[in-house]
Amino acid sequence: MSRRKRDDRPPAPSGLLVVDKPAGMTSHDVVARARRIAGTRKVGHAGTLDPMATGVLVLGVERATKLLGHLALTVKEYAATIRLGQSTVTDDAEGEVTGGAPAGAVTDDAIRAGIAALTGEIAQVPSAVSAIKVDGKRSYARVRAGEAVELAARPVTIFRFDLLAIRRDGDVLDLDVVVECSSGTYIRALARDLGAGLGVGGHLTALRRTRVGPFTLDHARTLPELEKFAGPLVIPLSEAVAASFPRRDVEDEQARILGHGGRLAAAGIPGTYGVFGPDGDVIALVAERAGAARPEVVLNPLH
Repeated sequence: MSRRKRDDRPPAPSGLLVVDKPAGMTSHDVVARARRIAGTRKVGHAGTLDPMATGVLVLGVERATKLLGHLALTVKEYAATIRLGQSTVTDDAEGEVTGGAPAGAVTDDAIRAGIAALTGEIAQVPSAVSAIKVDGKRSYARVRAGEAVELAARPVTIFRFDLLAIRRDGDVLDLDVVVECSSGTYIRALARDLGAGLGVGGHLTALRRTRVGPFTLDHARTLPELEKFAGPLVIPLSEAVAASFPRRDVEDEQARILGHGGRLAAAGIPGTYGVFGPDGDVIALVAERAGAARPEVVLNPLH
């Protein structure tokens, strides 16, 4: 018997789809392909990846799109290559070289000291070629229109910034690094700031996201793999919430109240967490404020 055509597959249920994004595609391009694969228009992504970047891109399908804003706030991990000795307009390899200085004399110890200075809680100025809006217009659009854009620094946390290798090639150095960071961190900006701190300029030449919260490359499939895959496409909604957030289990009456958007008594669980009914299905994400557990988003509403 021949394999069914993709268009014959019923729409995917609610859940998360973890894609290994290829280079050259925007996150929106991946969403467009995933809509066709999953058979639904209701697909979104958590945390944008630049076109040059590859790796873990978490997509929400159907009701799981409601999780994406919360998942985007989780810790992320990257494998990257930073080139010292050249600065670019985009802080990565896709932009025109705008400056720099020979980096051949930069010592290993100086590099490690520069990395240490960019580890922990720091104030980071995002890359000018970013999607941040300035007076209603994307920063990257202003830069491409020839405007000089200065963005405000914002607090981010670099939990881990490990130097794996240094490759020397005349006036430039390539550093292979692993970065674990908070939401909102620009790895391009880390490359820029490391090069600036060493006085030679720097930019990003390769970036691969290896983890978003609990989801790693082990969970990810390429788009061609997903198009050919005959099994379940998504991580089911309840499983995704259980993997991503602390868990609270409740009885029928509490499940009914929460399913109608009501509040529960606080349980002393910090941050956002998932509440599950007696059947093991997730009902909502909640957060505790003023002595009550209040729904952030109801995932299985009761009518």
